[in-house]
Amino acid sequence: MTTLTLGYKASNEQFGPTELLALTQHAEARGFEVAGVSDHLQPWRHNGGHAPAVLSWLGAAAATTSSITLGTSVLTPTMRYHPAIVAQAFATLACLQPGRVFLGVGTGEALNERPLTIGDWPGAKERRQRLAEAVALMRRLWTEERVDYDGRFYRTEKATIYDRPDEPVPILIAASGPLAAKLAGRAGDGFICTSGKAPELYEQLLAKVDEGAAERDRDSGAFERMIEIKVSYDRDAPAALEACRPWAALALPPEDKVGVEDPIEMERLAEAGADRAHTRFIVSADPAEVAERIHGYADLGFEHLVFHGPGEDQERFLRQFSADVLPLLRR
Repeated sequence: MTTLTLGYKASNEQFGPTELLALTQHAEARGFEVAGVSDHLQPWRHNGGHAPAVLSWLGAAAATTSSITLGTSVLTPTMRYHPAIVAQAFATLACLQPGRVFLGVGTGEALNERPLTIGDWPGAKERRQRLAEAVALMRRLWTEERVDYDGRFYRTEKATIYDRPDEPVPILIAASGPLAAKLAGRAGDGFICTSGKAPELYEQLLAKVDEGAAERDRDSGAFERMIEIKVSYDRDAPAALEACRPWAALALPPEDKVGVEDPIEMERLAEAGADRAHTRFIVSADPAEVAERIHGYADLGFEHLVFHGPGEDQERFLRQFSADVLPLLRR
């Protein structure tokens, strides 16, 4: 039987750096084993949103926690960051906290990248190509000295990261479609996706991860399979439902939000569909029901489960979820 790793989603688009740090410490104290922090330049909503800088925040989190594994879920190492800067930052984190750091990466969102890059927002194919090249460059920088790299998107000359961990940082690649999932199998050490969609999609994505691994003669059985499970659990059922409202943007269909680069516009779109906010979440006051629905993702093959509670009162969520649901998941 697979042993599940149970984690906490540290939502940097919802909380400022100090509060987010305290919440991550609370999560560790209550038995969560992983903290996956989102990386935003701009949040999903302009009013009341946050976006602390993740690279510096992770250093603080690593220094003020003792056991919880820390990583990005996810960061885009292709546009507003140069991949060499990401490689250097995560090498340093891994030197400071060996075995406690992972790098989750994705192809990016216009909301975070376009305000700084200014140019046309690249299509999905180019964003995947950029990500594949960035991952290849980061791996070389973690294992080689004086790296000359001449790619389509990135170039380095005699580049060296002087402080490198003994073991390279695991790279988990996020995917919501089959081509990105195949890239995760070819180039990643693991795969990340989010919950709330049809089970058939996850079966397809996991099959594509295996297909990508087979193309490179890699053992897909050794891959990390992580899923962010969106769950609004509260002993008060109306409170569980109401807690979802700040995350109405997640319920927007892809065609309504792809390419949106302004958090004011994203907030407007989300508010127009706020009554659908709960549709991406497991919403319940029954811990047994919540555990059963979460186990459905484990049955699909995910062993790292990172829980995203949507409400503003995260201490309440952590307290109730850890007391009522975590024990059922660990049986």
